[in-house]
Amino acid sequence: MTARPDPEQIEAALLGGEARYTRAEAVSRSGASPEFADRVWRALGFPTRDDDVPAFAESDVQALGTAARLLREGVVDEDAAIRLARAMGQTMARLAEWQISIISTLAFSPEVEGAADGGPLGPLVGLTKDMLPDVERLLVHIWRRQLAAASARRLAFMESSEDAAPTYFPLAAGFADLVSFTTLSRELDEVELAEVVEGFESTATDIVSSGGGRVIKTLGDEIFFVANTPRQAAEIALRLADGVKTHIEVPDVRVGVAYGPILALLGDVFGTTVNRASRLTSFARPGTVLIDDAMAEHLQDEEALQVVAVRPRHAHGLGQLQPHALRRSFERLAPTAG
Repeated sequence: MTARPDPEQIEAALLGGEARYTRAEAVSRSGASPEFADRVWRALGFPTRDDDVPAFAESDVQALGTAARLLREGVVDEDAAIRLARAMGQTMARLAEWQISIISTLAFSPEVEGAADGGPLGPLVGLTKDMLPDVERLLVHIWRRQLAAASARRLAFMESSEDAAPTYFPLAAGFADLVSFTTLSRELDEVELAEVVEGFESTATDIVSSGGGRVIKTLGDEIFFVANTPRQAAEIALRLADGVKTHIEVPDVRVGVAYGPILALLGDVFGTTVNRASRLTSFARPGTVLIDDAMAEHLQDEEALQVVAVRPRHAHGLGQLQPHALRRSFERLAPTAG
């Protein structure tokens, strides 16, 4: 049996060189202050290394040097640098886990030529290293695409606002929640449950993206999305309620959508509008969509849609909510929420 590579071998292979600098040496060579370097390292999500252990590669020094230069040149202040580091660290950590999960399947697949070899690094790390150049190019391109889209969204909101740099934006926020996920998790083994979650996430993400919305986050049995207009959000919500329930491996979902001012911060969104959408989701029955008053007002003249008020509900922290059932106009009217 081939010996498994140790973490030092993996780091050397994927970071372009072995770890040869202690923390003090890396900080000194980068030109950063020790305090700033420690804050960046923690923000990226890495554990503190012992002072006398060579734990940093040349690429670590270069990256820290880049951050220190941006700070010295006034491109960013220290707080902004730390927020950027935290955002990138959290995003890349999840991306790395996701990629390794996919690559591990490929690495031991007989259908992938040479995957089972991988040389001294083993199939998993060997295939990862072989894919690095192509994945890096794709990653940078996709990031630039997303950056362009995010910039366009922000400029559009700024043009429509009286504020020079608005903090709150009018958006539709929606949640789609798998029904009886806890029961399902007890009935299925780990592999089957993972297939259900992946099927739900991939189907829901495709529906949101194709409808012009944006996925903010997925939480296994729930997906959180936003859309620029109530009409976009309505179409996404109806497609989620209809499309996901037809997937043979996924139970029905319930969807809640609200429209109003939303705080966009570091890739996430917050505010009362988001809370309303979450509460509406918990009130909805399987396979249905509930919307708030603001959504209902914007959609009332849409001939292709039916908006029907249902029983008011009390939501903790929000007071009395008036939910509205959203359906396509050809659907038969029926009670949606108790």
